[in-house]
Amino acid sequence: MILENIHTPADVKALDREQLEPLCRELRQFLVEHVSKTGGHLASNLGAVELTVAIHRVFDTSKDRLVFDVGHQCYVHKALTGRQALFDTLRQFGGLSGFPKPRESEHDAFIAGHASNSVSVALGMARARTLQHLDYSVLALIGDGALTGGLAYEGLNNAGASGEPLIVLLNDNGMSINPNVGAVDSHLSQIRSKPAYYHFKKWYRGLFGQHPMENPLYRFNHKVKTSLKKALWPGSTLFEDMGFTYLGPIDGHDLDRLVHVLAWARELQCPVVVHVKTVKGRGYSFAEQNPDKFHGVGPFDPETGLVKKSGGDDFSAVFGRTLAACAAEDGRVCAITAAMADGTGLAPFAKEFPDRFFDVAIAEGHGVAMAAGLAKQGMLPVFAVYSSFLQRGYDMLIHDVALQRLHVVLGVDRAGLVGADGETHHGCFDALFLSENPRVYGAVPRQLCGTAADAAAGIV
Repeated sequence: MILENIHTPADVKALDREQLEPLCRELRQFLVEHVSKTGGHLASNLGAVELTVAIHRVFDTSKDRLVFDVGHQCYVHKALTGRQALFDTLRQFGGLSGFPKPRESEHDAFIAGHASNSVSVALGMARARTLQHLDYSVLALIGDGALTGGLAYEGLNNAGASGEPLIVLLNDNGMSINPNVGAVDSHLSQIRSKPAYYHFKKWYRGLFGQHPMENPLYRFNHKVKTSLKKALWPGSTLFEDMGFTYLGPIDGHDLDRLVHVLAWARELQCPVVVHVKTVKGRGYSFAEQNPDKFHGVGPFDPETGLVKKSGGDDFSAVFGRTLAACAAEDGRVCAITAAMADGTGLAPFAKEFPDRFFDVAIAEGHGVAMAAGLAKQGMLPVFAVYSSFLQRGYDMLIHDVALQRLHVVLGVDRAGLVGADGETHHGCFDALFLSENPRVYGAVPRQLCGTAADAAAGIV
């Protein structure tokens, strides 16, 4: 066994190349074994195994800052940073957190539980490093739908323009961005991810000194190359137009290429996006076939993949059925979710009323504002959202909904202490930030459909 001898990232660096693939297999077995007992986020972690190993081959997370976005893909990182023995307590009271937690380890750079903030946080850390004249790398690992949040683009826009050395690792597992297609794209991807390409590019830049962009010949060649690349490979231009050097897409399960590309990104000393394509659930057939089911999963039988279900309906199930019944009675009723149709009980509604069901992805502020638009034009929108995620739409609740006394219904799920997901997901604040607005009122499921009188009174 290799994994049982890994206690720090230094042990990962000390491994021979031939030991890395067996280590990745052992990590996947380790994840399935432990998550099947405790429940947790499995598929996203299985897909990030090689990427995480490569990060620890190139960087030192006790000094270098690795900022996770969403955060639930950190299990491999935790297993490689001295916390293997704690996995029996994963997501239990007093046990190992399912998200990055700086109080738990110096290797966890920043708390994470929500989405889309990693680039902004990483840029702050990079600027602090520059102001303090220190030397370390800063990485933002973003994926799993976090790019659907507007904050991600605010961070990218500012980071690209800053010129700060910063690496954005885009873990593209099919959850957030569309893949490039075509033979030319595939061929260029192969070329750009080979070590020889980076060695040549490094040598070429070196010919023009430490500041190649100050050389007119280099600027001319760079302009011609960029124009050709935009014509042949338009998928990279979004990041390059923001000021990033774009590397990828890279096979996220090819350790050699990952290590070479990460090392090259570190040496570039500028804003870099490394686009990594991974397979969610990789290495465990049940998770590969049903990545959504195994995204966040309860205890299950690892041999069959069958989840051990508890009996009885929860709030989400009752809410979903009640809302579907309201929709059958009133054609104005619409349902909105922020990438949590199953978690908020809306899956049956989506199947029965697909034209009145809207999944806005991880964009809660947009969800609230869109609900306001629906309500203003006479529909009756119901936004089913986790309590802690509703915080992200607070401004829109005040400005777009309450000030106009619009009839928007909030189906607030996961209110109170939610247990396994920990403090980042506790729904402790909705009663406070909703009640301080004089036009917000409570509701129970039987009142969801409402009346014209309710709307005039400003029911939210």
